[in-house]
Formats: sequence, structure tokens, C-alpha cells
Amino acid sequence: MFEEGQSYAPVTTTADGAVTVELGADHPGLHDPEYRARRDLLATLAHRWEPGEPAPEAPYTDAEHEVWRVVSEDLQTKHETCACREFLDGKAALDLPLDRVPQLEELSDRLEPLTGFRYRPAAGLVPLREFYGALADHGFWATQYVRHHSVPLYTPEPDVLHEVVGHGNTLADPRFTRLYEAAGRAARRVETTEALEFVSRVFWFTLEFGVVHEPDGLKAYGAGILSSPGEIEEFRAMTIEPLDVVTMGTTDYDITHYQDRLFAADSFAHVEDAVGGFWDTCTDDTVAALRAQAA
Repeated sequence: MFEEGQSYAPVTTTADGAVTVELGADHPGLHDPEYRARRDLLATLAHRWEPGEPAPEAPYTDAEHEVWRVVSEDLQTKHETCACREFLDGKAALDLPLDRVPQLEELSDRLEPLTGFRYRPAAGLVPLREFYGALADHGFWATQYVRHHSVPLYTPEPDVLHEVVGHGNTLADPRFTRLYEAAGRAARRVETTEALEFVSRVFWFTLEFGVVHEPDGLKAYGAGILSSPGEIEEFRAMTIEPLDVVTMGTTDYDITHYQDRLFAADSFAHVEDAVGGFWDTCTDDTVAALRAQAA
């Protein structure tokens, strides 16, 4: 129910570095001045962050910790039955708190010994090449805000629950992070807008919304599914097609609804071979050839 992981609400910035977040017309927090003020505060903290500094500490409220608790507890059982083995391995290694929102710096200190990854605070839109390129350096751009308390099980945009419960658990598993790193190297290697978009779409249909066959049924490995209490209940009812890099890289998607077209790998090793192999070797020329093949 949100755009790609690198796309956030637009922001405007004043000369002194203060940030105003522009919420969409259908955002549940649009007419809540307290929520909007907190969004602006967290975005300003992120905007003023400089590489090499610790991620700014977000002053989360009791209400925000409660939203985290409600969503985390709702997902506990669903992960056990719907998440792939590698995600559950990462989740066990990261051991996220269930009763409070963890700080990005705290999470980075947990992740770095496991896979080398660290979070980078994002105030607003992170350009595609910068978002993906950071993955090659073990950096993951992330928001720090919490979805509006009136609808804790829904978010129209990626919030800290998506960044941490979805992506954080995968960033704790080396098999996942090798894929993230490969995507980052690919984003830096290609030069054309068309090739970068192709790389991005493959990321969307895999590390955001990927599913995989396991011996006991279809499981999710995409962070978008695994951080959404609603989508995780529905993904098995969607149109499931075989994993295919060409199709994924040339398929449009609607960000305003649950993803109704998903691509299933035969195994996680299949994801590593097909998707990781594509990211490891793709160039502008090979992507152009794949696009021509699809056309």
C-alpha cells in the first residue's frame, strides 16, 4: 500500500534546514496538527544528519510505541506461517523489541556485526540511484516516522515499521544482504534511466513483494508483504506467476492497492541465481536487449 522503498512524502526545506512534509490528500494524518508537527520534526532531524554521524534519536511518544506494539504483535503469528525461512532466520538474529520503536542507531549496531549494514535517516525523497547505490556500501536509507495512530494496521507510505520489521529482518540475514548489495552494484553500473528503472522494478517484485515456494507452501520474502498486516493475509490469493526477470523488469504496478500480481521463485536459491545473477551482470546493453525481448 505504498510506493517503492525509496519514495516518501514530498518535503520542502527552509534556509535553516527545517523541513515541512507534504502529506497526500488521503493521508490519515493530514488534518492532525500534532501528527504533522512530529513528522516535520523527524524529517528535520534526518535532513540535518551528516554521513559519519550517528543517526538522530527520534523522540517517540507513548502513542507511537503503542502503534509499534499493535503492528508487531499482529505480525508475530503471521510471520510464522507466511514468511520464508531466511526471513525468520534474520528475524531471530535481529530480535526486534515488540513493545517499543527501536532507534535507527541501535538497529545499525545490531545489524553491522551480522551483515555489515547500517541505516541512514531519510527526510524525504531519495533519488533512485542514491537509494539503491547505498546498498552497495551496506547503507539503507530509512524513514523514522510512525504511521498515524488512527489506523495502525495501514500506511499509505513506507514508515519505520516497513523499514525495520520488513527490511530490517532481511538486512540481518547474509543471503538477503548479498541480494541487496548486488542490486546496489547494478544501480551504480547502469547509466541509462531505462536500465535503472528496470533494476528498480526487479527489486520491487522481489525484495519488496517477492514470494517463494517452500515444501509447506507459498511463503513471502518481500518486505512490503511482511510488514503489512493486511497484505500478508491476502498475498496467496493474488495472481501468482513464475519468477521471470524480463517480465518483472517491464511490468507496471499500482501502488494504491495490494499487489495483485506476484512472481514466485521455486526456492530462495532460485532468487539468488536468477535475480542475484541478473544484478551481478546487467549493463545498459543487456537491459536494452531484455527490454527489446519483452517488446
